[in-house]
Amino acid sequence: MPQRLTPLEVSLLALDTAHTPGHVGTVDIFDAGPDGFDYERLIALIRERIAFVPRYRQRVRGIPAQLAGPVWVDDENFDLTFHVRRSALPRPGTLAQLQEFLGRVLTRRLDRSRPLWEMYLVEGLEDSRFALVAKSHLCLVDGIDNVAIGQVLLDSTARTHAIPAAGMDVDSWQPVPEPSSLELLAGALLESAQDPTMALQNVRGALAGVLGVAVAVGEAVGGISGALGELAADALRGQRPSADSPLAGVVSEQRRVATAVASLADLKAVRQEHQHTINDVVLAMISGGVRSWLLTRGESIGSGSSLIALVPMSVTEDDGEPTSLGSQVAPHLQRLPIGEPNPLMRLHQVAYDTQAHKDSGRAVAARSLADIAGFAPTTLHALGVRTSIDVVRKQHDLVITNVPGPQVPLFAAGAQLVASYPVLPLSTGHLLSIGVTSYDGDVFFGLNADRDAISDLDVLAQCLLDCLEELLDTTVRGTAVRQPTRKAPAAARRAAAKKAAARQEAARKAAGQKRAAVRNLMTRAAELGALPAPPQPAKRPAKAATQPKSTSQEGSIGKAASTEKPESTGKATSTEKLGSTRKAGSTSQAASTRKTGSAKSRQLAPQKSAAKKRQPPPKTVAEKRTAQDRQHP
Repeated sequence: MPQRLTPLEVSLLALDTAHTPGHVGTVDIFDAGPDGFDYERLIALIRERIAFVPRYRQRVRGIPAQLAGPVWVDDENFDLTFHVRRSALPRPGTLAQLQEFLGRVLTRRLDRSRPLWEMYLVEGLEDSRFALVAKSHLCLVDGIDNVAIGQVLLDSTARTHAIPAAGMDVDSWQPVPEPSSLELLAGALLESAQDPTMALQNVRGALAGVLGVAVAVGEAVGGISGALGELAADALRGQRPSADSPLAGVVSEQRRVATAVASLADLKAVRQEHQHTINDVVLAMISGGVRSWLLTRGESIGSGSSLIALVPMSVTEDDGEPTSLGSQVAPHLQRLPIGEPNPLMRLHQVAYDTQAHKDSGRAVAARSLADIAGFAPTTLHALGVRTSIDVVRKQHDLVITNVPGPQVPLFAAGAQLVASYPVLPLSTGHLLSIGVTSYDGDVFFGLNADRDAISDLDVLAQCLLDCLEELLDTTVRGTAVRQPTRKAPAAARRAAAKKAAARQEAARKAAGQKRAAVRNLMTRAAELGALPAPPQPAKRPAKAATQPKSTSQEGSIGKAASTEKPESTGKATSTEKLGSTRKAGSTSQAASTRKTGSAKSRQLAPQKSAAKKRQPPPKTVAEKRTAQDRQHP
């Protein structure tokens, strides 16, 4: 009897619609090397390795009247060249052109009448590179008996694959004859009668198939049928994301893909500085990147804002079903603190939320996952998405998978793998998904979003790298290792230099004006502080009236000098010690007048007038002779 699909796999098929295709994409970029790589070499490699993944030659066969879940049957008309296709970009093809190609290819649904996988050889990339774009339905990979085909195509050595000669068939596979509809119906009834558990699974599978038809009809017709289709989808998927979530909305049929690359050494530097894990650093990067991206879109983010991410974790279960990978994948709801502006605090908050999983004792070390034979990230990403589309699950805003890969170079028929980007599917109501793979010293981010709802996905990819720069700034070696993410053009640098020069000139002028104002203020204060007190009238003896004019003037000047402040008084006193001549008096008067200004001159004027009035007027020559004649008759 053929193997029957599990209820989860039936639900995955039912949820596979034109708006939400149910396949996982992987974009592997290779360096062709000196021997080159072509379509014939790829066909020969897949034909040799496809025996390790037998489900890639099987298709889904339904049961009449949907009395039970469908089964897997060998495709008698299996054509490898139908699934492996050839494409090219205009040389030299850029990463942006490849991303546009991915957005169109990964949107298309897989053909249900054939095995549910496709692979594209994309040639023409710059630097003599090519890409392998693989699409595998979630039903193909269960982690028990079936892994992704990308895991078995890569080797640890650069062994050149031999191309078989023309007409020589190295594939000896023979399909098992497909059972008839009557045989499938009888087998389903017999299973239900012998095993009540199998009977319950058959009923669940049949119900999921009916709901899947309702979902497909609702999307195609709309109106009332569309509303019924949404109810059927809710019954299959569980809860939808919150209506006020910035990452929730109506999913269209088109997709947009973006990529980003970070150095694993930078993430390790942050991990060692703050004693957290690489997974914590990745989630902190995504939290900060989503925060910055939402702010550029004008979204309102409060200090307590957060998103709920479904992050599948690898766990070990002693009583669980063993898998071919040595572990199982369990869903984990992770809070992303997008409202926290401090990058270090975001990292600590993320690490606090993941600590419960670390303390459970079920966590699988990243080294154990990286040591899995082949390239396990392709399989683990598919298993992570399967857990997120379980029939019963909690509400979340986006799906994030982070899988550690081998840190040594891998090869496909002699061509070295240089980059690997996962592309996760979108479910109804979710506009964004992020997959992360680490390989050979780098960390590769694959972002998949709805094309109509998110037109600036490349901005989000850049925000992820900017957040890593912020985290590096919190480390000791951040300033020595960190490099700018991009160099500004010459015109922008000249404009920035002009603005800096203008700011410096304005600051210089402002400083000069401030110094001038301070000098004026100090000068005014000195003038006001140097004013002498008003002179007091003094009673002079009568004989003072007979003193010579020079003596009277000298006395008045000396008295005025005594009323000055200490500095001017000292100068006037030293002048008096040189002699009491009229020349010394006038010199002291001139010096005092220059220091005190016009205000002091006005105060000294009354004193000079009073001194002149006290002295008798000078005698003429005639009066002097008359006086002499009187004394000598």
